[in-house]
Amino acid sequence: MKVPSILFTAILAGLSCAEAQHRLDVEVMPCFGPAPLAFDTLGLETGTHRSVSVTRCDLLLSAAALQREDGGWIGMEKWSAYLGMREGKTRFALPNIPEGKFKRLRFHIGLSSQMNHGDPSRHAPRHPLNPLVNGMHWGWQGGYVFAALEGRWRGADGAMGGYSYHLANDEHLMTVELPVTLDLTRDQTLHLTLDLRAVLKDVEMAEDNSTTHSRPGDGLAGEICTKLSAAFSVGNISPTPSRAEVATKVNARIAEGATPYRFTYPAGFPRPDLPVDNPLTEEGVVFGRKLFHDTRLSGNGTQSCASCHIAEQGLSDPRRYSIGAFGDKGTRQAMPLFNLAWKSSYFWDGRAPTLRAQVLQPIGNPIEMHASLPQVVGRLSVDAEYRSMALAAFGSEAIDSDAVARALEQFLLTLVSADSKFDRAMRGEEVLTEEEERGARLFNTEYDPGRGRRGADCFHCHGGPMFQSMAFANNGLDAGPKDAGRSMVTGFSGDRGKFAVPTMRNIALTAPYMHDGRFATLEEVIGHYSRGVARSDTLDANLAKHPVGGIDLSPADKRALVAFLRTLTDEHFPTGK
Repeated sequence: MKVPSILFTAILAGLSCAEAQHRLDVEVMPCFGPAPLAFDTLGLETGTHRSVSVTRCDLLLSAAALQREDGGWIGMEKWSAYLGMREGKTRFALPNIPEGKFKRLRFHIGLSSQMNHGDPSRHAPRHPLNPLVNGMHWGWQGGYVFAALEGRWRGADGAMGGYSYHLANDEHLMTVELPVTLDLTRDQTLHLTLDLRAVLKDVEMAEDNSTTHSRPGDGLAGEICTKLSAAFSVGNISPTPSRAEVATKVNARIAEGATPYRFTYPAGFPRPDLPVDNPLTEEGVVFGRKLFHDTRLSGNGTQSCASCHIAEQGLSDPRRYSIGAFGDKGTRQAMPLFNLAWKSSYFWDGRAPTLRAQVLQPIGNPIEMHASLPQVVGRLSVDAEYRSMALAAFGSEAIDSDAVARALEQFLLTLVSADSKFDRAMRGEEVLTEEEERGARLFNTEYDPGRGRRGADCFHCHGGPMFQSMAFANNGLDAGPKDAGRSMVTGFSGDRGKFAVPTMRNIALTAPYMHDGRFATLEEVIGHYSRGVARSDTLDANLAKHPVGGIDLSPADKRALVAFLRTLTDEHFPTGK
């Protein structure tokens, strides 16, 4: 049966309460000088005999305020917003503004000390300060990055490198204040521009000037903060098209007597954005677990999901490429299946936006399970046990592909891994060895010898409690990527050779490594990042800023990193059996 969302009435009530007030939408358009910014284009001139590209421009905003004509300010101290400009997240909204005329807009780039050092796990799934939304939290080290500006540079002599300017810490809280002419008698849209040429102008990029750490006395960080605060300008203001008060009922399928599943996750993990239109139930999870292990989901009845996602391997495949039901070899390494509730896209190239969309694709893929969905549904529909499960979970004995996808999604979302030796050490229940601690420090320390920091620089892509980021990255496997990766989905040349950044949790169980499984051991992986990174136009900026010869970790460093990575194995992980 379908049940309406309990939020439906509350949403409508909220809309009616706001009818006497108005909303200001703000669109921030990134540009480079007078032209719109073309992300990833290595040819932008900064006036320092350097050509640069911009591959990332992310901002956390807070404390918006509008000044009335009489000089008084209307402030929103608890307000915050996240802008991820490369991904098209360029808008924020100031809701429920009293009607009137206003002459100035003000906001912070960054967060107050209280917001910055608060518990990030308390924020709702879609809140701007939820680390899964913004990818700007330092993780175990605490606090947020206020602004992240990354890209590549090329000198007149042909030398190339990357830059990674991360502005953080309380002393680098920036204030933007702009003159505006707003008459809020209805909803309005204000267009701003952010000139990144003005931010990067005259910054002398080089290997020893490619990062900011925002530590006290970091002159480069202070310089960029000053420029960034002054780089905004006001464009046009236009009425916002009328919005119908739309609140869509959640299209959930759930049996009336189904038992809610108690989804638990550890302190320190961000709050996951579980699907509201597929609420987890005990019955749905049991249904999905049975489907996951059922060979009838394959064309010839010989292969289940569990055939390529093996429990003892952290629900991954120890083979470089999985072998399909009819003996065909896959083209990418099978990804592990845990902590999926914290992901926002699926597959190495991110082509599935939801887990429910992902689970059906291997079934129909001709080189994987090679079955048709009508064929699978037909097999399951004549099984009395499955019909009973469908009735208990979704309120009807009828089985269709949507019921299969929902059940598999529910089961997979329950697979949470968070009880490794490292986690127990963080809770004070266990102690890392001296070598493991050294590996942890290397993992979480920047490589910047000019400032006395010689870490392994892993945390940029594998930081925080999830030990992964939501981004896609080219990690330098090939100078000319053999697999186009993310660009096959987006069509952007700047995404060529980029793949999802996997978690380091259970990494000792999930060999082989990389999207093509080319590395058999952790030692080979670390060797790649130490000396083997190949340069290309889309190489991640946090790797491109390293010297061409690599960071050249010592044998003791490499052993320490491996020792630390092995502490991320969860011996108690519920493998899905």
